[in-house]
Amino acid sequence: MTTEQITFLAFGSLLILALAFDLGLLSKKSSHITINKALWQTAFWVSLALVFFGFIWYENGHERAIKYLSAYLMEWSLSIDNIFVFILIFSFFKVKEKFYARVLLIGIMMAILFRIIFIAIGIGLVQQFQWILYIFGAILIYTGITMFRTKHDEDSGDLENNRVYKLMKRALPLTTSDGDGKWKITVDGKKFYTSLFVVVIMLATTDIVFALDSIPAVFAIAPNDALVIYTSNIFAVLGLRSLFFLLKGAANKFGHLQQGIAIVLVFIGLKMLVEYFHVEIPVYISLLVIVICILASIVYSVTVSNRTNGNKDNDAGIDREIH
Repeated sequence: MTTEQITFLAFGSLLILALAFDLGLLSKKSSHITINKALWQTAFWVSLALVFFGFIWYENGHERAIKYLSAYLMEWSLSIDNIFVFILIFSFFKVKEKFYARVLLIGIMMAILFRIIFIAIGIGLVQQFQWILYIFGAILIYTGITMFRTKHDEDSGDLENNRVYKLMKRALPLTTSDGDGKWKITVDGKKFYTSLFVVVIMLATTDIVFALDSIPAVFAIAPNDALVIYTSNIFAVLGLRSLFFLLKGAANKFGHLQQGIAIVLVFIGLKMLVEYFHVEIPVYISLLVIVICILASIVYSVTVSNRTNGNKDNDAGIDREIH
């Protein structure tokens, strides 16, 4: 067996064992996921991704391992931004907490399937038309600039006018009922799709939209490297469920994260474009930029959030004294 085949085999084996452990021991159907449990699950998936990073380093060398880590961190940071939209969807459709884990699991599995398809298409296109990487770079720069200038609450949009939701309302018989966990229910002899079915489709299609940004970005880090592209994407997406439970009560604390992600996207886009002039930016520089931008935006977001909350508490105290 080649080194590539051994690494893919190790990834597949690790993934099967991890999913069995996560679904069998960490996540029971309809169980309440506490912040503490979500923290352990998030640590579990991140640790697993880092263990695989060590395995790639051992089997494939340090350069490929750093590409994998850069791609994983890129995808993971974009996943955090993805979570905020997931939270909005659950709130809009008033999903009961007991259904959170199952709905997220199905939505994420669908997202993984779509990403595998998109990546396969992307790899085929890049192999046939190398110049398409420059188009990816231009798309990333445009997306990054747009994301930087858009406020988070504006970016979340109005779900009532969401194109996918409007299409489903026109094409399918829908009901606002969750059907007590069912996807379809029968009312007066007529079948209706429940709100949980709509939520699953919305989660999957939302991730497709995010994939249009994240997949070109990972191609910039590791063009034509199927191993790095597939594994970094799948590890990042599998951690979405635990991240959702970890962040759902603290979404407002990361209001400036998307600015950090936007800077990374612009940098990655520029990295792709300058390669046309035979200027290659080392992979460890990309890793440093990703880490610094994401960490700085998280620290700044939390600092601003704490300062704002502190000012609100002070104002509330002054009002009580006046009255």
